[in-house]
Amino acid sequence: MGKDVIVACDFPGREKLEAFLDRLGAEKPYVKIGMELFYAEGPEIVRLLKSRGCRVFLDLKLHDIPNTVKRAMAVLADLGADMVNVHAAGTRAMMEAALEGLSAGSGPRPLLLAVTQLTSTDQTALETELLIREPMERVVEKYAKNARAAGLDGVVCSPLEAAAVHAACGRGFLTVTPGVRFPEGDAGDQKRVMSPLKAREAGSDYIVVGRPITAAPDPAAAYARCIREFVG
Repeated sequence: MGKDVIVACDFPGREKLEAFLDRLGAEKPYVKIGMELFYAEGPEIVRLLKSRGCRVFLDLKLHDIPNTVKRAMAVLADLGADMVNVHAAGTRAMMEAALEGLSAGSGPRPLLLAVTQLTSTDQTALETELLIREPMERVVEKYAKNARAAGLDGVVCSPLEAAAVHAACGRGFLTVTPGVRFPEGDAGDQKRVMSPLKAREAGSDYIVVGRPITAAPDPAAAYARCIREFVG
């Protein structure tokens, strides 16, 4: 599976999403739909993007008791998304239930990922707010091992941890890495960040890039730059 850039389309509704996609011209990017857009537009937004030829990462980060997550994933299974996720903190039992529910669909199963630690969380927050005293890399590595043991396809982590995840879980275990910014850009609310080129060198399989593309004066040029630097 080759590397790719996933564009985080954190828009409040369909109109702004379509206006953004129109600015990309003939490009049909891999698109991430988060909670804001999905809650505003519902499942139909996935079908719209698929009709436009885009692959879709449905980023809802499910985290609940195993049976609830299993039933939710069974509903999401036939939407047509190419990638979905849960929180690894929900435990191995929850991740196994998610995989079972997702596998009940009538079509090809989407890739299932587990979120390790959000890229807005740093070591200080990990220790003082979550009371996790281990180093961030070790926590992410352990969560990744749990996800692999549950049968998942990969994890969402910072590009800073991509190499450690691959060392622990193998090159075939996917790393999808948000927290990617151009070197001259503003990190915003992200704490663990890396440039597209550095993420490529670190071994990320996919990078997730939002505002550096969606808020750029020329989104098409920013997207092309990400592709050039990350994919080559």
